[in-house]
Amino acid sequence: MQGAMIRQQQPVPGRSKPVPRGASRLAADEPVSARLPRPGLGGLKRLLWPVLLVAAGFGAYEGAVRLMPYADRPITKIAVQGDLSYISQQAVQQRIAPYVAASFFTVDLTAMRVELEQMPWIAHAEVRRVWPDEVVVRLEEQLPVARWGDEALLNNQGQAFTPRELANYEHLPQLFGPQRAQQQVMQQYQVLSQMLRPMGFSIARLELRERGSWFLTTGAGSAGPGIELLLGRDHLVEKMRRFIAIYDKTLKDQITNIARIDLRYSNGLAVGWREPIAPTTAQPAVAKN
Repeated sequence: MQGAMIRQQQPVPGRSKPVPRGASRLAADEPVSARLPRPGLGGLKRLLWPVLLVAAGFGAYEGAVRLMPYADRPITKIAVQGDLSYISQQAVQQRIAPYVAASFFTVDLTAMRVELEQMPWIAHAEVRRVWPDEVVVRLEEQLPVARWGDEALLNNQGQAFTPRELANYEHLPQLFGPQRAQQQVMQQYQVLSQMLRPMGFSIARLELRERGSWFLTTGAGSAGPGIELLLGRDHLVEKMRRFIAIYDKTLKDQITNIARIDLRYSNGLAVGWREPIAPTTAQPAVAKN
């Protein structure tokens, strides 16, 4: 039996070493400096931004403090704006004179506005600065619509105010009611007044009593002398519509003889007539000797 012979091949001088097969190739070694992590600048930027902002803010503050004495000026102009019918610009100027003594940046605009709104005829005030030395005041006056009892006036929002010259407004309708019911009485006045106006009636007096009953008195005018309407507690609009319908049909020709109309009934009304005026008899002249 002839045995197998194994020959060992000797490397031939001058030849390179055979390359291993498969995926197990040897890679070239990287230098150590390439494998180390590079220092990042993100963290440094995050630390620098707050410092820069603080420094910029501090610089702006210091600059403003140094420039303030040169920029702050005394107030030399007061401009009063708004349609003023019940109050004069001179009265406004006198009211805010103590505040105007301050400089442009130190004047207290809030206190000035509060001071102006304490004046009876001023409903709303706006105050602002205008560079370099002016303060502009814009005013909205009260709109008197009715008298509230004997001591105050009511504006169109049902808010009471008390000017000094109440005697000049006796021509306004007079409203009465609990102090807490000012807006309610004003709203009811506006509704009923709109319903009566086409008939030639105006409201001279409207009263809400403590128990909730409403009493209305019309003013004398083209429709005739004033009459009193007893409206009761509720359903005032329905009762007024009933009065208008019956008035146009049967009461219009007799209105001068009517003193009051009671509308507190559910389906009708009651009429109270004026007492007839007795004719005056002329007394005979007495002859004197």
